[in-house]
Amino acid sequence: MPLNKEETLKIVSTFGANEKDTGRTDVQIALLTKRIEELTEHLKIHKKDHSSRRGLLKMVGDRRSLLKYLRRVDLERYRTILEQLNLRK
Repeated sequence: MPLNKEETLKIVSTFGANEKDTGRTDVQIALLTKRIEELTEHLKIHKKDHSSRRGLLKMVGDRRSLLKYLRRVDLERYRTILEQLNLRK
């Protein structure tokens, strides 16, 4: 379930340095968070969709790896992204 273009552009402009900065760690974490939220809502309705559940777990693992990297490289940016996305750590 990919995000639509408007949501993606909004997230990239919020967390990126410019409109085309999709590779920045902050942007990748924010995009993964949005996809995780949408997939979580889907799985609340479709409880037996195990292939989507596997994709969700993969996305959560990817986000966790990016967060560990960001914490190691720039602790202040890590704390800001946690606060902006309401992630608990």
